[in-house]
Amino acid sequence: MTSNTRVVVIGAGLAGVRLARRLGELGTPVTLIGEEEHRPYNRVLLAEVLAGRYTPDVIALPAPAALTRARVTGIDRGARTVEYADGSKIAYDTLVLATGSNPVLPPLRGLFTPDHVLPEGVHAFRTMDDCLGLSEAVRPGVKAVVIGGGLLGVSAARALAQRGAQVILAQQSERLMERQLDPSASKLVRRHLGDLGVEVHTDLRVRDVRCVGGAVRSVEMADGYALDAEIVVLACGVHPRVGLAQTAGLEVRKGIVVDDELRTSDPHIHAIGDCAQHDGNVYGLATPALEQADVLAELLAGRTNARYTGTRSLTRLTLAGQTAFDLAAFGETEALPGDDVVQLADATRGTYRKVVVRDDRLVGGVLVGELGTVGALARAWEGAEPLPDNGPLLHLLTNDGGS
Repeated sequence: MTSNTRVVVIGAGLAGVRLARRLGELGTPVTLIGEEEHRPYNRVLLAEVLAGRYTPDVIALPAPAALTRARVTGIDRGARTVEYADGSKIAYDTLVLATGSNPVLPPLRGLFTPDHVLPEGVHAFRTMDDCLGLSEAVRPGVKAVVIGGGLLGVSAARALAQRGAQVILAQQSERLMERQLDPSASKLVRRHLGDLGVEVHTDLRVRDVRCVGGAVRSVEMADGYALDAEIVVLACGVHPRVGLAQTAGLEVRKGIVVDDELRTSDPHIHAIGDCAQHDGNVYGLATPALEQADVLAELLAGRTNARYTGTRSLTRLTLAGQTAFDLAAFGETEALPGDDVVQLADATRGTYRKVVVRDDRLVGGVLVGELGTVGALARAWEGAEPLPDNGPLLHLLTNDGGS
């Protein structure tokens, strides 16, 4: 790729900023387009801003100089141009979609006003504006209902509780963070939230958001039970932001389909991060997004042997504060028949460690509390190598491996 090739990146989140910075380091000029008015920031740390531990500037990313703040409304693949909301256009030789994801807004009655906006007091929790709006609404004693018990919902509920809110977390499935954790670890998360004063309800389907005068007043369950609410936080997950790609006629399934060169169905357009689907996977996590950005930077800088072959990444949640709480989960945390399982639990200290081994290979694990062994376990899992036969499986959970 020549040095005057026009690379345009749409999206100034973790993936887009990482790509732009790496291209700059490799001598390839790039234009980065972000629609938020704020400096690019690490979205993973928004809950810490909500909790009051960090200010927005602390989680800001070191953005490249060539950052354009604008909303992109269309892509002309024939002319190889990107159109902004004001009608102006920018040409590209190579376009990268790093558009991220949007929050899932559940189909609840009363969720939107007649003008199709969220009522006063109802907040998504995805952007810095969401976070700042929620921060302004929180005060000691305010009644808050968090809908969703995944990673985002747990983080939001804890942050609100730290700010003094009376928090109820409503989860439709039977336990918290069920996608990442096994039942024992989920119980520890629930206990931790309970210690902070969060009231957790599982197996509970929300049906209705009740508003008076355009402001939320309660949340009604499917069984008719109502929860008083002055604040409602929607933490029901995210879905890839693929509207631009679909309108432009690119192949889209769960996300924007890319190959090992992170190339879409148009050879001049690539996609990385939350919006991309590689080998059937839409990761929605920071580590794969950063790895994709690094690989694509190498490719666009002319190092043609670079390839992205997927990421085996762990989920990690670190909740700091007076009552710190750490957890990490990777791979398959539920055993299949014939698997070997080792578990260590200390109810007094609130720690829990578990690994699942199949055919002498570590296929998954979950740790809550002390995470000294997580580095060694993650390396064993990522390498997918046979485990050494000169020590018991218990060694995996009790040796920190130098991590």
